[in-house]
Amino acid sequence: MFTRSSKWNVKSIILVSLIGIIMGVIYTYGFNNVYNLVKLSFLPTGYAPVVDNIFTGLWYMAAPLAMYFVPTVGSGTIGELIAATVEMAIGGQWGTLTILEGLIQGATNEIGFFPKKSRYERFSWGSVLTGAFFANLGGFIPSYFIFGWSYYRPSLQILMFITSMISSLLFDGVLVKLITNLFDKALKPKTK
Repeated sequence: MFTRSSKWNVKSIILVSLIGIIMGVIYTYGFNNVYNLVKLSFLPTGYAPVVDNIFTGLWYMAAPLAMYFVPTVGSGTIGELIAATVEMAIGGQWGTLTILEGLIQGATNEIGFFPKKSRYERFSWGSVLTGAFFANLGGFIPSYFIFGWSYYRPSLQILMFITSMISSLLFDGVLVKLITNLFDKALKPKTK
């Protein structure tokens, strides 16, 4: 039987670190490569900036996965930060900016769970989707200024925001919750 511990101990640190490392590798060699191919194919259309936002929810997934396995304050932030650091260290295309983005995305993802310990432990649909909503804001707002999205026409900006919100709710919310439901069935974890 698997126990989801809400206390920081060696097992919790190892779990969050492993989730971060695995997701960092998946981000770099999986999501980034698919993203680059899709964005390249959209360049002639003028809608390549929208591709940035189709994939955003995929890059937020380390935080809720870490919070599922270690249901305590900070686990999502640390898990996403480790994933971002690994992504940057093994050749992620956004360099050190990835670390800042990972920190912000992990922290904002925790808004759906914070401040009650019981929200981390229950890992409900509401908490996961709220976390995904705020992770999207935490990812979109800095990118809007850093990457100069404010120079795009307003209709494109709105399309980009809507696309990023759908992506975040779909991948960081629904997909993560479905994955953790499978873990619940397979591992039948207890929370202590």
